[in-house]
Order: sequence, then C-alpha cells, then structure tokens
Amino acid sequence: MTTTPSPDLTDSLRNRRAPLDLPPDQFRAFGHQLVDQIADFLASLPSRKVTPGEPVQAVRELIDFNRSLPEQGCEPGPLLGWIAEQLFDHSLHNGHPRFWGYVTSSAAPIGALADLLAAAVNPNAGGWKLSPLASEIEVQTIRWIAQLIGYPADCGGLLVSGGNMANFVGFLVGRRKTSGWDVRKEGMAAGGKSLRIYTSQETHTWIQKAADLFGLGTDAIAWVPSDSDQRMGTSQLRAMIEDDRRRGYQPLMIVGTAGSVSTGAVDPLDELADIAAENDLWFHIDGAYGAFAAALPDASADLRALNRADSVAMDPHKWLYAPLEAGCVLVRKRELLLETFSYHPPYYHFDPELTNYFDLGPQNSRGFRALKVWLALQQVGREGYVRMISDDIRLAGELYRILPDYPDLERLTHGLSIVTFRYLPPDLRSRRGTPEVGEYLDDLNREILDRLEASGEAFLSNAVVNGRFALRLCIVNFRTSLEDIEALPPLVIRLGEEADRARRTS
Repeated sequence: MTTTPSPDLTDSLRNRRAPLDLPPDQFRAFGHQLVDQIADFLASLPSRKVTPGEPVQAVRELIDFNRSLPEQGCEPGPLLGWIAEQLFDHSLHNGHPRFWGYVTSSAAPIGALADLLAAAVNPNAGGWKLSPLASEIEVQTIRWIAQLIGYPADCGGLLVSGGNMANFVGFLVGRRKTSGWDVRKEGMAAGGKSLRIYTSQETHTWIQKAADLFGLGTDAIAWVPSDSDQRMGTSQLRAMIEDDRRRGYQPLMIVGTAGSVSTGAVDPLDELADIAAENDLWFHIDGAYGAFAAALPDASADLRALNRADSVAMDPHKWLYAPLEAGCVLVRKRELLLETFSYHPPYYHFDPELTNYFDLGPQNSRGFRALKVWLALQQVGREGYVRMISDDIRLAGELYRILPDYPDLERLTHGLSIVTFRYLPPDLRSRRGTPEVGEYLDDLNREILDRLEASGEAFLSNAVVNGRFALRLCIVNFRTSLEDIEALPPLVIRLGEEADRARRTS
C-alpha cells in the first residue's frame, strides 16, 4: 500500500528552508560585520583591562542566566553583534600584551580565520574518506612539528585537545608496549604485578589522572625527589627502580618534563633516556610547554634529548600560538599507535592503507584542528617561530635581570620564559626566614596577586618555590614588549605597598 503525501507537505519539503540556514548574502553580511568587530577588538587589546574581574552574578546577568529556553528564534545578525561585544568586554584576554598567567598564549589571527574555515567545511578528521585533504594536512603538520623540535620525522602522531590528552596517548601507548601482557584484552589485573611510573614531583597533574583513569591507581606513581633547580634527581631515580624490583614491583615508564608548569624547569632528559634504555622502560616526555624551545639554535642538551623519547606531548596552543584547542603527541614508532587504539567493527569500511585517525587515538569524530597549526607554520616558517620563542625567553630573562634593581622584590627562579619572584617589605628582609614572617609574606603576596588581577593592569599566576608562595610570570605572548616588562616591577611594588599598609593598619 502506498500513500501520496499531501500537497502542503510536498511543497514544504521540496522548497525546504531550515531555520538554521543562512542565505549567502546574509552570511556574507553577518560575517563581514563580525570580522570588522574582531579586527577592532584586536586593535583595542593594549588599551583594555586584561580581565574585568567581575563577580559571577554580574556575568550571569549579562545573559539573563535563569531564563528558560526561548520558544521562538531571533534575528542572527543582531544576536552575533551583541554577543561579540559582550565577549570583548567581559572576558579575560589572553591575547593582551600583559597576560602572563598560566601557559596560555596569545592566539595567532590566522588561527582564528582557520577555525572559521575549518568549521565551514566541517570535515570529520577521524577517517580519511570523511576528510581526505584534512587528513593529509594533519599528517604533514605532524611531520613538520617533529622536524621543528628535532624528533624523527617518520614518527607517528596526531593532534588532540591539549596537554592532558596528548600525555594520555603517550601513557597508553607506553602501558601497552611495556606492560608485558595483552593489557587491552586481559585488563590490568592479568599481569599479577603492581606497575610503577617514575616522575618528578614537579610533573603536571595529568599524571595522576592517567594513573587513575587507566587502571594503575595513583599509588603506582613513584615521585622522584627534585633538586634545588626543580629537576628530577637521577641518582634517586636509579635507587628507586632498583628498590622497587627487589620488592616485586614492575617498573613501567619514566616520565620526564620539558618545561615544568611552575618554574619552566627541564629535567635531565638525556640521562633519563639512558636510564630508561638500561632498564627497558618506556620514556615519555611531557613537553606541553617547553618542547618547542628545542627548535632554538641555543637549546640546551637536555631539550635536544627530546629526540630520544619514545613519546612526546606538546601543545601548539602554547608556544606555537594556535587558538585553543590544539595539543599534539608524537610516538617514535607509528605502528604502536595502531596497536594501542585500532579496532575494526564490521560497520567500518575504510582503506587501511590510508591515514584513518580513529585508528591512531581515542577519538572517532575529530575536528579539523590541524588547519590552524598548518597555516601558521607556513605563514612564519621555522625562522619566525625561532624568533618569537626566543623573544619570549629574552623578555623573561630581562625581567629576571632587572629585578635586583628593585630592593622590594626578591627574584626566585628563571626557566625558559617563566620567572618567579615576590614582594618583600623593607623592614622584613632580615627576618624573612622565620616562620612567622614567612607566613606573612605568603599571605601578602597572595593578596598582591588578587589586587593585580582586580586592577586589570596585568595578569600573573602563582607558584610555590621551595615552600614559598611566589608571583609567577610566563611569557608565551608575541604581543608582549620590553615596555610591558619594564612596567611590571613598579606596578607590583605599588600594589605591595598598598596591601602591606592595609594589613598593618587593619
């Protein structure tokens, strides 16, 4: 039995106009309007506050937070224009020349345009058939990143959301390769031994997440003491591996850090590679922040030892200045990615001779992250990145150099483009080592950090260095100039004097 659709239904489907669609003339008009707004916003960044420092209730009022889902739609042009202005006025601006908090870079403008283009085409970069050009661009991008940092160019790799995911991929490949049994099929309990992961006390918290999520448990992490420069102690590492074997544990991997979050410290990676090779352990490097500094002509021997790692994680959305999100992992032997992640259910019909990224990582559906990195690498080339990364490091070095010119500031550490320091009132200098004064200085510098953020004049974060609360500057910002750096010490001193005065008179 067949039915004939009603004339009304036939007309509505034959001439369908979906509410979300935009005719070309409208898309062009709204796009031009938005690009003009963005260009004006980027030009205005130096004159804006780094952050408005607004309370949560004020932010919620902007969007009428408690309203119900609208029943009817509205005109997209005015909506786009309105939300652009709200975002410009009520966001923390990591593109501001005086944003030095955390390790979040100013985003390259070509990356913003790349994300627009990628979203317009909307390839699913999980399978080659679904994204032929996008897949080949990602393969080429991975090779170029490897060449940039001196890693073997025939490695495997892929782009992921960020440092956590990049490190997770390296961790999972190492677990599968070094555990000694089919951990994918039999699970973690099949080995009969407790696995051990060796890493510095300065390692980012991704390591706890990985041990938790992937079945080892956080007790599997053997925290190797660091030296006074926040670098992993190799003699302690050797002793811990030997002791664990005597106690019946199974050493699995060593995780080195190329640029710690707190101070930019680089572990003795070359020696760690030796220890891993001697003990047949997987050697993974968390280079989320510092790996790209290996591209510099004067890179340290330890940074150059990145090429000895079995896997390396890094973030193009840090020192390649890509817009969020863009993480990357490289694995020396590409086939190990396939052995760790590939499954082929009967409903998959993809050519195995081509690069299908669902075979190489945890995601099936994947956005086209590679385009913004690929375009920027071509816009400036190796020379451009070497110059920008070098400038960031030189500017941080200049701050470290001039800090002694300000007796009220105590400099603590300098690693890569990170500097830590703190405010020290003149009358407390001689007693700064006592517990009571130490606690006061910690609290005072916390308040200075809060006041600095509230002022909107600059944005720093914090670190704890040898038990002391410190102000922390990290430059991964191609908009920062020497003038910006020179303005920071007087600003911190002014806020420090205000905070100290207020505390003593309250």
